[in-house]
Amino acid sequence: MSGKPITEDDLHAYIDGLLDDVRRADVSAYLEAHPEVAARFARYGDHRAAMRAALDPVADEPVPTRLNLAHLMAARQSGRSSVWRAAAAAILLLVAGGAGGWGLHGVLQPRGEGVDALAGEAMDNFATFASDTVRPVELRSDNMAELVAWATQRIGRKPVLPDLSKAGYRLMGGRIVSTPYGAGLMLMYDNDRSTRLVMLSRPMKADRNQTMTSYSQGNVDGWSWATGGMGYSIVGPMPANELHPLADDIRRQVLTRA
Repeated sequence: MSGKPITEDDLHAYIDGLLDDVRRADVSAYLEAHPEVAARFARYGDHRAAMRAALDPVADEPVPTRLNLAHLMAARQSGRSSVWRAAAAAILLLVAGGAGGWGLHGVLQPRGEGVDALAGEAMDNFATFASDTVRPVELRSDNMAELVAWATQRIGRKPVLPDLSKAGYRLMGGRIVSTPYGAGLMLMYDNDRSTRLVMLSRPMKADRNQTMTSYSQGNVDGWSWATGGMGYSIVGPMPANELHPLADDIRRQVLTRA
């Protein structure tokens, strides 16, 4: 047993058969101890098997000339490459690599950089975890010392866990999440009236200092900013003007404890 916490990426890699023997044993033990998570990922495995069954016949066919690497490079250089060619190449990569649906995560939807990317990552985490009634967070609020130590090790600096109790929100807990720019810390808050908020923070490679900016995706709004090389984003199912005071309070606490 390696002793490292099991992440969502570990679970998807387990389903896709991408883990080494040691990490696979860790995840297997985790799933035995968490039957509700095992049931959820068993469904993912069924989906993967169905996809493989549908696409395996295509894998045995020769790659069309129009999709070989030389042809695609020539088309790219001449400026005539099209979106459908890129999509077809991505599907062929999926079939050849056998990496399952997770292997294409984010490939066909390019994101920006800086706080724009951070806002999208926060929205994604809200969509994934806020509705989870079984395990929305990896470590709960009664185990924050372990979460802080975990985040400090993975992110490289001690995180701030903002207190939003004055606004009626309690800290449920958090987890380390994967982003295209490295590990991030996701915290989840709840007002005990079925309204949950997600805060994501991570080191920034672009926009290391950026003023607060509002974002919206469907019925979820949020505010994102960067200061001192760290980015912060708070999102939830409420208008941006109602979230703004909470974002201001988080920024004040971060600056005070920095």
